[in-house]
Amino acid sequence: MLTVLRVHLPSDIPIVGCELTPYVLVRRPDKSVITDDVPESAPLDGHFLRYKWYRIQSDKKVAICSVHPSEQATLQCLGCLKAKIPITKSYHCSAKCFSDAWQHHRVLHERAASAVNENGNEEEEIFGRFNGTGSGVINTGLAGVQANPGLANGATAFYPAAVTQRSGETWFEVGRSKTYTPTADDISHVLKFECVVVDVESKQPIGHSSTLNTSRVIPAPSPTPRRLISVSGVDMPGHLDIDGRASSTGTFTVLSYNILSDSYAANDLYNYCPSWALSWTYRRQNLLREIVGYHADIVCLQEVQSDHFEEFFAPELDKHGYQAIYKRKTAEVYSGNINSIDGCATFFRRDRFSHVKKYEVEFNKAAQSLTDAIVPSAQRKTALGRLIKDNIALILVLEAKFTNQGVDNPGKRQLVCLANTHINVQQELKDVKLWQVHTLLKGLEKIAASADIPMVVCGDFNSNPSSAAHALLAMGKVDPMHEDLTVDPFGILRPAAKLTHQLPLVSAYSSFARPPGVGFVLEQQRRRMDPSTNEPLFTNYTRDVNDTHDYIFYSADSLTVESLLELLDEDSLRKDTALPSPGWSSDHIALLAEFRCKPRTRR
Repeated sequence: MLTVLRVHLPSDIPIVGCELTPYVLVRRPDKSVITDDVPESAPLDGHFLRYKWYRIQSDKKVAICSVHPSEQATLQCLGCLKAKIPITKSYHCSAKCFSDAWQHHRVLHERAASAVNENGNEEEEIFGRFNGTGSGVINTGLAGVQANPGLANGATAFYPAAVTQRSGETWFEVGRSKTYTPTADDISHVLKFECVVVDVESKQPIGHSSTLNTSRVIPAPSPTPRRLISVSGVDMPGHLDIDGRASSTGTFTVLSYNILSDSYAANDLYNYCPSWALSWTYRRQNLLREIVGYHADIVCLQEVQSDHFEEFFAPELDKHGYQAIYKRKTAEVYSGNINSIDGCATFFRRDRFSHVKKYEVEFNKAAQSLTDAIVPSAQRKTALGRLIKDNIALILVLEAKFTNQGVDNPGKRQLVCLANTHINVQQELKDVKLWQVHTLLKGLEKIAASADIPMVVCGDFNSNPSSAAHALLAMGKVDPMHEDLTVDPFGILRPAAKLTHQLPLVSAYSSFARPPGVGFVLEQQRRRMDPSTNEPLFTNYTRDVNDTHDYIFYSADSLTVESLLELLDEDSLRKDTALPSPGWSSDHIALLAEFRCKPRTRR
């Protein structure tokens, strides 16, 4: 007979919209142990597994900690209430939690006080400071209903009134499959999962059921949506807005986003991010919600695991009208499960574009050809060991289903070439990065030579704006004295004069820094740019790395930038320490540009 040995839920906190799938450990009649499902349609030895999910509702009123959503709140910040900050942000599970969170929590108070002052009301001191002793004492000048001994006299923390004693609870059955996706009705309630062995003949349970209770269900965090900003500083009618308004004729939007592969999302590397927010079941839904919300015509994603592409992104984005094309990294170096190796995925709206041609760039193949041609045979093995890193690029030629003049022009096809790449991450291999970028650009030059075609080149280049790789992309050449050229043990970059290309590429985000754009919103974006490079201050923001690695380049002779997705500011990220966070599910930020095709001159 089947025996359920154990049920376990890998996600420690259930979140609305994120699927829950328990691990069920089962012993078969032959004593072997399996985790496979045994449904009624395919019983084993006359038995099958039956599952049920319940929502537990009781008369116990519970407030949830704003920092640790799996914990019940035991104190509340009165400053939040006085400043009319959302009440959910005022709850904390302990005095230590309150003190530890104060550095970021106080920002809420400061913003509220600033808003009061801007409205011309009398300023009122509703926030305080740490006393500098390291004890975490907070003094706001407000009397607490019940002060905690660990806080200064007059602290803002108080303990809620005693909750009603639980007199009973009610179980509502909400699901009968192994998986369950919490809904808004489940928020703040505990879920119970039940698994039992059932006899096929009698349909009666055999033995005791195995159960587990989840933490309380929390709503999915919803960060403030990012706006699309006109580079002129003035909202122009017809532009694609993030709320989904139709794009004007002749414009299209391109999104580039490194989504952080689950195989790289290690808890020890991102231990500042709650484990529930780092789990793939949560991140995939949050990423999908974000990506779909941008309404981009073309979506270029990096670090997409091959199994996640096939099982999740391709089918989900298909529902939103996108066609998908994928290129997995090569696997000479990779030693894990081949299904979890990542790659680049490009999606485009079927109603806006049709697929014309695909080119796949495998840098490993190019490395083999290069070493055969220029590296002495005695050094080839060592050189290949340095150059072969599995990185790839995916290049698509698409035909637009719109015209750049607003009128149908039979016989004039509007083609667009999109390159999506992920360059090697190892910072010490500057020669490899530059060589990979140069190899990609030479391939794009061949395409440009064969057709009059606008180009967009985007991805995670793992190179900051001071690098030789960025110089090659943006300037078309590299200064022979650039310090990156000193790292070239096999001479693959010599002579420096060969490090050129003829594509008129410009970084899309540099448009924020160029005149004639004026206005407060544009000035705000410029403060989030590096004035020395005209690139964002950061696109990759972890606890240990704060740099710009992601770009969208375009051919300036055939395209103009109309608008750009606003950049995030550091203050908005500090409250969650860094990326990824409950609100943003990658360690990179998404970049998006709206382009207009320039009218083509008649020949």
